[in-house]
Amino acid sequence: MGILENKVAIVTGASSGIGREIARLFASEGAAVVVTARREKELGKLVNELSQQGGKAAFVAGDVTDETLHQRVVEMALAEFGGLDIAVNNAGTVGPYKALAEVTLQEWQEPLSVNLTGAFLGARHQIPAMLPRGGGAIVFTSSFVGNSAGLPGMAAYGASKAGLMGLVRGIAADYAADGIRANALMPGGTDTDAAGDDAQKEWAAGLHAMKRIADPQEIAKAALFLASPMASFVTGTALFADGGNSATK
Repeated sequence: MGILENKVAIVTGASSGIGREIARLFASEGAAVVVTARREKELGKLVNELSQQGGKAAFVAGDVTDETLHQRVVEMALAEFGGLDIAVNNAGTVGPYKALAEVTLQEWQEPLSVNLTGAFLGARHQIPAMLPRGGGAIVFTSSFVGNSAGLPGMAAYGASKAGLMGLVRGIAADYAADGIRANALMPGGTDTDAAGDDAQKEWAAGLHAMKRIADPQEIAKAALFLASPMASFVTGTALFADGGNSATK
């Protein structure tokens, strides 16, 4: 039996990268997973893959800035699998690579809307579904950017990711006594489509004490810890999975 046997999990931003690897790992550990992202075709491929491997999976395609998507995803978890125990609010966008004074209001609002408001909307609908089960675990994919360090041209992204810590602490204060845990996962540079070309990946590797960036599966394992019973007394905090980045800044 896997560590998430008989659990039901939602993973947003699951069509690629870290989110996809989280969904794969959670399914391999026994969870039924409901995945969501904008790319319906990629979600369908993922669900088919998990089903062929004996897992339980379903998907709902949509944009995390649309509150109705979160309603539909939670409803899918309840209808298909009977409840909700875990949510990984992972969907995100980088936003503009510009010095702050060059960022327009629209460019500023995009990463905040996706990274922060999208996470709030998810939690707002996930928490009521978890309460009847005696609690649950919510993981938010944040970043070292905006928390342990700032990077040139990434003020909007950093602000959105730093804001997730306020959300995490607020949920812990409101719901820890009800059995709901909320934590932030702080990845370092990770080998996904968002990591850029080889030169950009090499530059990012140099920021880390390990002098490399992470494989998405390494970040998924950190998410598994936060979502699992192994972290039963962990809430309102952050787990840095950043290859020593924050330790050497």
